[in-house]
Amino acid sequence: MAGIEMAIKRICVFCGSNSGAKPVYLKAARELGSELAARGIGLIYGGATIGLMGEIARAAIAGRGEVIGVIPSSMATREIAFTALSDLRIVGSMHERKAAMADLADGFIALPGGLGTLEEFCEILTWGQLGIHRKPCGLLNIENYFGELLRFLDHGVNEGFIKPAHRGLAIVEAEITAMLKRFENFNPTQTSTSKWLDPANR
Repeated sequence: MAGIEMAIKRICVFCGSNSGAKPVYLKAARELGSELAARGIGLIYGGATIGLMGEIARAAIAGRGEVIGVIPSSMATREIAFTALSDLRIVGSMHERKAAMADLADGFIALPGGLGTLEEFCEILTWGQLGIHRKPCGLLNIENYFGELLRFLDHGVNEGFIKPAHRGLAIVEAEITAMLKRFENFNPTQTSTSKWLDPANR
């Protein structure tokens, strides 16, 4: 099958609530937000006004793009919610937040971030591995930020805990345009490899 069955209309971006140590991280967030808006692709994100999260949202808004923020009530009350968003959805928990973002999005991209970003991306990648969704999952590897994570995934393959096909579910690019091209050409059938080992090989 060439390309994807359904057009990419919205992309969920996981990213840091901090700005990071290098200006290039903020620059990447701005550029991704602007590029999504320019392509008519909606942004789904964590609903905060701070760090890379706020930067990507402001850039998408400036480009007249659709922006949907999803934030737990416990975080919204700490005055970090982007209340100026036209579509800010306040949910009861982190679990509800991730489920809502997954339902709204046609694909997922992780920018640099901390433990929350890592947890969100690994969970959505696992859902792809298990066949819960058939959507592209990408790591935008700015300044090789995810280099150590990628080495760990390779280690998991070498040690027999991750199938090579599932390692391949993580689309890795350093450039935004290259990442979005991979999303355009994403073939959902590549997620079809069974998670479960043949009992004879356990």
